[in-house]
Amino acid sequence: MKSSVEVLEDNKVKVYVEVEEAEFDTDIDKAFKLLAKEVNLPGFRAGKVPRKVLEARVGMGPAREQALRDGVPEYLSRAVRENDVDLIATPEIEITDGEEAGPVEFEATCQVRPVITVSGYDSLQVELPSVEVDDADITEAQEQELAREASLDTVERPAAEGDFVLVDLEATRDGEEVAGLNTEDWSYEIGQGWVTDDFDEHLVGASAGDVVEFTSTPKGTEEAADFKVTVQSVQSRELPELTDEWVDENVGEFDTVEAWTTSLRESLAEGKLSAARQQAGTKLNDALAELVDLEVPEPMVTSDLNQRVQGTIQQFQAQGIDFEQWMQATGQDPESFIEGMRGQSEMAVKVDLALRAVGVAENIEVSDDELEREYARLAMQYQQKAKDIRKAYEQNDAVGELIAQITKAKAFDVLVHGATYVDENGTEIDRDLLIGDHDHDHDHDHDAVDDESTDDESTEDAPSPDESSEDEA
Repeated sequence: MKSSVEVLEDNKVKVYVEVEEAEFDTDIDKAFKLLAKEVNLPGFRAGKVPRKVLEARVGMGPAREQALRDGVPEYLSRAVRENDVDLIATPEIEITDGEEAGPVEFEATCQVRPVITVSGYDSLQVELPSVEVDDADITEAQEQELAREASLDTVERPAAEGDFVLVDLEATRDGEEVAGLNTEDWSYEIGQGWVTDDFDEHLVGASAGDVVEFTSTPKGTEEAADFKVTVQSVQSRELPELTDEWVDENVGEFDTVEAWTTSLRESLAEGKLSAARQQAGTKLNDALAELVDLEVPEPMVTSDLNQRVQGTIQQFQAQGIDFEQWMQATGQDPESFIEGMRGQSEMAVKVDLALRAVGVAENIEVSDDELEREYARLAMQYQQKAKDIRKAYEQNDAVGELIAQITKAKAFDVLVHGATYVDENGTEIDRDLLIGDHDHDHDHDHDAVDDESTDDESTEDAPSPDESSEDEA
């Protein structure tokens, strides 16, 4: 077999393939063996009819047609591998010679993954939540704990945010009571944002004995209702005094305010650092995607979108939820649900292209040892043998994609170590503190900054050793 590639416009190439007659004859022979299983001739067991007999009885046409149908995709798959054609869609194949006899020639128009460059990837700036713990954070945390032992004292003043009001609540629509919104002696903390979007605004400034009337739309509905709120009393929450004695009695392992404060500062710092790390991967991807000025190929978007939808359905099934019933209950239709995920898929495609570009720009390579470690990792994950995982990737022509995934993960490491991290005030966050013990040379075991660097064609989707080889063509 001979093959060559011609580069076309719009991220397409044309693959030319020539198969010598002698080589193609092996495909014809396979086709005759298939036909032998379907033809019953006197004197021959099923599947044992010789080729020459079949040629005489049914002719060469059906076998050659079957050989073309089965062989051309295999030859194209070989040509794609030999020429490193990165297919992203099913090729358009045209047989140009050999349909009737002789050598076979065909050409395939293939849409390929765009190869891009991204400038500025080495100077990304990512905004994350602050990791600093200030006195206000400590005070808030301590007041939340003190509030468990707080008392409510009636006050003779207008209500303010944070106060509790004891009210009688009435809500009607066209003179009829609105279900669930009529009650007496209800203690409500102003600032909770319940009932309606502006419910708290109407209560601030009200005093005991006041009747507050307004029209607003209850949350979770679309029709407005008439409200009448009778304020019985205004109560202020009084926190107990923070003393060593109170800490000793109410905060388990600590017996002084100082010890408790020190522990709170440490736990809050860990929590803030964890929150920043959880967002870092997504924010890095967002920043990287903004560098991609390209209309992403629709086949790549569609492929990612299909995987997302299937993944969502599988999650519902795992939770015992009927997806169609859920769609009906939430008033959604399949088209709008799928379209709602399109933005995520477009972003994932941009990240995929950009990370591959970073890999090229940084001359990132994947060693045999790294590939073997990935096989071993997948083997542990799927509780199989590493050699079986390797065989499955090789049989499914998926080794190249696995190498691409490892390359992208290493490219993501480059971004992690090269980015500048700031909080919402523009104050720079210590990179070493954020990414922790994050070895730049390891493959893709991201233990600090959460790695969302790869799209949904991730290495998590290991082909099963039971799968047969599937040609991309």
